[in-house]
Amino acid sequence: MRTLLAGSFAASAFVVSGCDRRPDTGVVVASAIGAPPRVADASRVALDMPSRLMMDSTAQGLVRFDAGGQIEPGLAERWIVIDGGMSYIFRLREGDWGDGTPVTAEQVVAMLEHQIAPASRNPLAPFLTAIDEIVVMTPQVIEVRLSRPRPDLLKLFAQPELALLRLRPTGGTGPFRVARRGRAPLLRPAFDPGQADPDDQRAAKPEEDVRLIGERAARAIARFANRDADLVTGGSFVDWPLLATTDIAPANVRIDPAAGLFGLAIVRRDGFLAEAQNRAAVAAAIDRTALTAAIAPAWDPADRILPDILDSAALPQVPAWTLLTQDERRTAARQRVAAWTGGPITLRIALPTGPGATLLYAQVAASLLAVGITPARVAVDAAAELKLIDAVAPYDSGRWYLATACVVCGDAAQAALEAARQAPNLAERGARIAAADAAMNEDVAFIPLARPLRWSLVSPRLRQWQANPRAWHPLNRLRADTN
Repeated sequence: MRTLLAGSFAASAFVVSGCDRRPDTGVVVASAIGAPPRVADASRVALDMPSRLMMDSTAQGLVRFDAGGQIEPGLAERWIVIDGGMSYIFRLREGDWGDGTPVTAEQVVAMLEHQIAPASRNPLAPFLTAIDEIVVMTPQVIEVRLSRPRPDLLKLFAQPELALLRLRPTGGTGPFRVARRGRAPLLRPAFDPGQADPDDQRAAKPEEDVRLIGERAARAIARFANRDADLVTGGSFVDWPLLATTDIAPANVRIDPAAGLFGLAIVRRDGFLAEAQNRAAVAAAIDRTALTAAIAPAWDPADRILPDILDSAALPQVPAWTLLTQDERRTAARQRVAAWTGGPITLRIALPTGPGATLLYAQVAASLLAVGITPARVAVDAAAELKLIDAVAPYDSGRWYLATACVVCGDAAQAALEAARQAPNLAERGARIAAADAAMNEDVAFIPLARPLRWSLVSPRLRQWQANPRAWHPLNRLRADTN
């Protein structure tokens, strides 16, 4: 997807060559697309990009992601996996909350249990049901015991939604503290009692601070273009067309090889969409190549739910219509529509606002009109037959893809997904994920379109920024000489 840059920006008459040269002085200003950042309990409220960064920066979890999307220590300084992957033992480092009180193993266990409780609204909770119990072993050691092996558990623990947040008084363990509150908080590296040179930590340099701003994409892009920000993060297909109107150098625009889902979930299965063959006709009718090219050249389309074999025992299932040309697909879809005796067909499509979403709707609408279906665009939270799913995968399991795609599925697909979740060992899990993939392919509950498009604007001073499949860029891993 990195070739996306050249194609898109070559079309703009406003692009200048080269990369701007900003001095590496002063506070790093990071603008994240979304609402003003806040510290919030993920078991109660959804976190947008600015708040996820705020949580990751001030209330890290047991582990966290580094600049390249790999696992590194967080509050846990080390860990081991034993009993064939059924037990994770974490040794906590010496740490304290913002008010100076020490972190205890009992507190950590209580916080994790709160996030994965049955009543939790944490989006990761459905993928943590293999956790049997979390226990305190010593004042510095906790154990996470599983009923079924989960090799990707650390990737879930590294997500901001599992940050260790104390609610009263609210706060976390770093790696930053809030030095100045407000709509654009100033974050300063937290004092770490485990480091060898505590005096050096107290002599903080302005370049070590980060000001985190949450704002809409147009303002964030303008701020970067005016050299008032060093980073814009959280960009998606919705905002990508805005970049063509600026003179930001192509070298400053970075694309993540994001892994995840991008497509239309079928959320009503009545009328024309009550039959799987009709749902497949809608999926086949959409011209994915034209759709992705209209938004961002070289954005790769997708025609299947699983991007790769992952932890499945079989290759990803591919719809039968992929063997046909686009003209043949539309002809077959047009025949299905013509054979329908239930009257005119109208499909409501729930999409976010923004220029990229408008381009997406135009392409989907053109494909549907070409086969005799009337489209109607509605708000993302409105009643609809089709709803856009645009999500980066938090970990690399076929079950995440299939369960996320299954917004409304048939009984057979749901049973197959539940069987995969309950698999007692990894070999059986792989076989059951393969079976669930086949069931989902037959059920046609999701229409894949592409892979998630995630972009950032990055100034040269942020030398440690790296593109990665999680599309995640921790604020303490931006400059090569920061904590």
